[in-house]
Order: sequence, then C-alpha cells, then structure tokens
Amino acid sequence: MSILKKPIISEKMTGLGEKLGQYAFIVDMDANKLQIKQAVEKMYEVSVDSVNTHRYRGKTAMRGTRNGFTKGTKGRCKKAVVKLKEGDTIDFYSSI
Repeated sequence: MSILKKPIISEKMTGLGEKLGQYAFIVDMDANKLQIKQAVEKMYEVSVDSVNTHRYRGKTAMRGTRNGFTKGTKGRCKKAVVKLKEGDTIDFYSSI
C-alpha cells in the first residue's frame, strides 16, 4: 500500500512551495499525519516540519446525454499539505 498517491502540481501550490516551503499530495484515505510525514521524508529525503490534512467527500454529478440524464459520483480523496523545514525543497521536475 502506497501512502503518497501523487503530488498536486498547480500554479497555487507551486507558489506556496517557493514562498513558504509547502507542498501538497493526494494521499491514502487511511493514512495518518505521522505516516504521511515518514513517507515524504523517506521518498524525498527532506525534513518535514508539519502536516495538515483535509478529506474531500465524493460529490454527486449529473450530465445530460442523448439518452437522458446520467447520474454519478466524483471520487473522494484525502489531501495533505506538508511544510518543510527551512532550506529544504522538493523538485518534482528533476526526473522529467
């Protein structure tokens, strides 16, 4: 079971990473803050200062098709914002 699913790479999170040293990840729904901290430190070899988490519930969505309306749900997820200690950075683009 992998705790870190994928990093969130957006304009807002890139700015937070440069200014405040905060990086966001989509994580496993059952992972706690300690497990997330250990996974980030092991994978990126940095020192984590704090971890904030937020759980997003799955939302219902409807769309009109040729055969009528279709109802479904969007997936639920858990997001973790990790703040690194002063001087540490994560470079997501180094392996591209």
